[in-house]
Amino acid sequence: MRLRGRKGIREELEAQPELVILEAERFRGRWAEVFGNGRPIHVELGMGKGRFISQLSALNPNINYIGVDMYDELVRRAGDKARLSREEHGGDLSNLRLVRFNIESIERMFAEDEIERIYLNFSDPWPKKKHARRRLTHENFVRKYLEILNEKGEIHFKTDSRSLFEFSLNSFADMGLRMRNISLDLHADGPRTDLIMTEYETKFFERGEPIHRLEVVVGEKALQEHLKSLQTRKEKNEAEEELKA
Repeated sequence: MRLRGRKGIREELEAQPELVILEAERFRGRWAEVFGNGRPIHVELGMGKGRFISQLSALNPNINYIGVDMYDELVRRAGDKARLSREEHGGDLSNLRLVRFNIESIERMFAEDEIERIYLNFSDPWPKKKHARRRLTHENFVRKYLEILNEKGEIHFKTDSRSLFEFSLNSFADMGLRMRNISLDLHADGPRTDLIMTEYETKFFERGEPIHRLEVVVGEKALQEHLKSLQTRKEKNEAEEELKA
């Protein structure tokens, strides 16, 4: 996808240093300083027009969010969405940054253990087999995510592409990663009110097309909490069965 932004777009982005970052490599290992606090950092890779990251950051002021895309025009549109979200939900933009950067070099933007969660929403499926290495859930990318995610690290992945979802399931499984909340039709019973839809997701839902979603548990603490919750659920089910007997 190539986007032609309007004239003067670069100057417009440069005039928003409180929200837009154009030289992300300067802040590698220093994103906590950028936000001025030690709160968790969640990142959307390939934010598109920014609806998802804008609404999420407005609703969760105690988490820092970074939206990343490589196109100036999309960063500009995301900035507009961010301000509209604040008008609707209140608050300020202090917990959000929009970054123009090529995800292929994500390890040059973040240091080891620097972020807590990665969102991959409707990434380009690159359907041709020869382009598999470009998919954002390919092992080469995932290994980079594992480096920059911390002990509570997770990857949340959504797509409308069945082939990409199957590829991703295999990619994560081959790397020995634990997956949870796997869904082949996320909104089968109606829109999930606990999750924010992207622009693409809304279109697909209105067409009746299934959305596929999963979460990957990466960090050691995240994995421990997940296993603990499974054990608690098992014990609860066993207790309920005993009461019925």
